[in-house]
Amino acid sequence: MINIYTLTSTLHDPERIERESQGFLQEIFPQNDYQLLGGDFSTYGTGGLDLIFVRTGGAEGIFLQHIQDLYNRGAREFILLTSGSNNSLAASMEILSFLGKAGLKGEILHGPAGYIRERIATLERIAQAREALDGLRLGVLGEPSDWLIASDVDIDAVREAFGIGLVGVPMDEVVEAVKGARPADIKIPQETLTAAAPEVREAVPGALQIHAGLEKILEEWELGGFTLRCFDLLKAVGNTGCLSLAEFNARGIPAGCEGDIPALISMAVAKALTGHTGFMANPSRIDVETGEMVFAHCTIPLDIVDGYTFDTHFESGIGVGIRGHYPEQDVTILKIAGDLSRVFVTEGRLEENLCEKDLCRTQIRIRLDDPSPVKNYFLTAPIGNHHIIVPGRWKALLEEFIPRQHHCCGHGGHGGGHGHGGGGCCGHHHH
Repeated sequence: MINIYTLTSTLHDPERIERESQGFLQEIFPQNDYQLLGGDFSTYGTGGLDLIFVRTGGAEGIFLQHIQDLYNRGAREFILLTSGSNNSLAASMEILSFLGKAGLKGEILHGPAGYIRERIATLERIAQAREALDGLRLGVLGEPSDWLIASDVDIDAVREAFGIGLVGVPMDEVVEAVKGARPADIKIPQETLTAAAPEVREAVPGALQIHAGLEKILEEWELGGFTLRCFDLLKAVGNTGCLSLAEFNARGIPAGCEGDIPALISMAVAKALTGHTGFMANPSRIDVETGEMVFAHCTIPLDIVDGYTFDTHFESGIGVGIRGHYPEQDVTILKIAGDLSRVFVTEGRLEENLCEKDLCRTQIRIRLDDPSPVKNYFLTAPIGNHHIIVPGRWKALLEEFIPRQHHCCGHGGHGGGHGHGGGGCCGHHHH
């Protein structure tokens, strides 16, 4: 819900201001999808997107009367809605200048009704994502895999930036839950089972048993997502978590492989902000000149494919891996560093699904809009190996949403004007 609070100087004729305000708001909100709460700020910050409609000049002093209370209640960012009359814009600029000096953030919404509507829709999406992430408990099931030597995480920074809590669950407990479970009842298309090799079909009940065990862990630990040290299951139960992760992600529960925490955080943020599930994959091959990249992994969320088949897990040759067909479309590639010091976002076009023997089972070829990140990011300063591939174009929105000291962007410079000057993209990071 959009909540609108008002600041109005007593020097103006209240009836005229009321009439003009209604006309202005009607133009911006033709569906009347807002609550007008007037000058009573007692519910500010309790839910939804809060806008402060600066209706007249001379309202700056009234804002000052509210700011300490709003700050004490956690407000650090203020969106000022302004019309083109009654010195509304001038007063808003004075307030925004005051906020800047106080070290607080703000933005003035001003211009054509279409622009303001579009901007409010973006801000509402950001507010909803913040709400979805705040208090989210993400599980780390077992330690990160031994080969993830650059994928450590700053738990406090993640909690402060997103409200996400990270919860460690011992791998022994995960294995015990799996061994004590009965196969989960996941509906698998009959043709998928029929087309699979005999050894893969025989492995399906074991994969469904892993899913049931993970369900139990999520329930007991009250988790809204997790990353799994999945390779340990190969020895412990002779199967993989690929099918289970595909199913959890399809249900909107971010689930990542190999205990990779930065990848999991990237998945959770992408899901909350875009509403789309992300495919966690390894870059496998890069064409430096064209900006074409092949990404692959043995699992993919079942809600973003238009078909899939079962195969073995690539590295081990056992269990159930998934070869999904990710529809050709525009995509965004994302990775957030575990200490939030860097963020990489770029866009491209998914052009082809591959089926090669020497790669993980789901394989996609993406052509980047701009090949420059190949040299100035992927081959010189990557954030680990796993990246998240989300349907659609979300670069601007992600860059605006994610707190950052340094953005690695998809065009060789700094994202959205928020990066630090000097140096190439991602060459250094700042605190």
